[in-house]
Amino acid sequence: MLRLHFTAEDLARVQVATELDPLWETVLGLQQLHCPGRGAPVFRTWRRRALDVVAQRQLTRSVWLLAALTPNRGYTPDFLTPAAAAAGFDCGLDAIRATRPGRLRRELRQLGGGVTARRTPPRPWLRDLAGGDHDRMADLAAAVRTVHHAVIAPDWTDAQTLAEGDRALRARALRDGGVHGLLSSFGPGMRWEPPVLHADYPLDRDLRLAGRGLRLVPSYFCWRTPVSLADPELPPVLVYPVGHDTSDSVTGTTPQALHAILGRTRARTLAALHDTATTGELARRLRVSPASASQHVHALAAANLVHSRRIGNHVLHSLTPLGAALLHGRIPAGKALT
Repeated sequence: MLRLHFTAEDLARVQVATELDPLWETVLGLQQLHCPGRGAPVFRTWRRRALDVVAQRQLTRSVWLLAALTPNRGYTPDFLTPAAAAAGFDCGLDAIRATRPGRLRRELRQLGGGVTARRTPPRPWLRDLAGGDHDRMADLAAAVRTVHHAVIAPDWTDAQTLAEGDRALRARALRDGGVHGLLSSFGPGMRWEPPVLHADYPLDRDLRLAGRGLRLVPSYFCWRTPVSLADPELPPVLVYPVGHDTSDSVTGTTPQALHAILGRTRARTLAALHDTATTGELARRLRVSPASASQHVHALAAANLVHSRRIGNHVLHSLTPLGAALLHGRIPAGKALT
């Protein structure tokens, strides 16, 4: 169990990341990639496709080097997931390259027990890396870039779509319940008991935020339990898993039934609005142009299934009670469809 201790100042400095972190996704994706026997079932198709890409492009060495640094259990060096990656992949990679030798030695010294026997660390390579060798650091940066672009980036749109849906959910929780509502919205693996946030975690650990706040980062490849940095002196971050749809439908109504009533595209539009979205967000979820997304939304709004309102430069679309009832196949008890 991880216990994060908040002060009043910390509550005022909680933030949710605006998008996925490319380096956290690379590290967590690698952990899913090189533990096929114990990996999450939801990633089975992705894992099979990624391993094919690794074989076809002869990327085994790059994956092997990174697997030595990203064991699927135990400690992973914090320098692989710098805060600078919030500004983009290249910024994060620059921060990895700029890691001070003292920190490299300290964090690499902690590696060991979590690496499986089949992927024993290349000891001379790790020793040189820990010594700040420029060639070994270049190897590492090249491997991170290669693996990210080959096996993580191709699924980025789908992953980011889930992250955007999660962000809409957190925004709604914050709107309705303030910061306490936000911190209470992360169940079941996280439990808010003010002033402590309890999170399922492989180790028993206390992290005192001490006025630094907390950055909450949604993750596609994080699975079941959240992840945090090991060094308590680093800016506090909690990476948590977004919800994956593990069924054929996210609703109580079968897709075939909605298709028959609304047509395939309009049914997909209705389903895509299970979380509030702007026109641009909806277009990305549907993989259509914004003009096409707008056209379908207007048709659904004319039938009182969708409500649209302008907020600043954006138009925000959400389901009406009638639209939600149609999507879920039921009318909530005691609710009138107006």
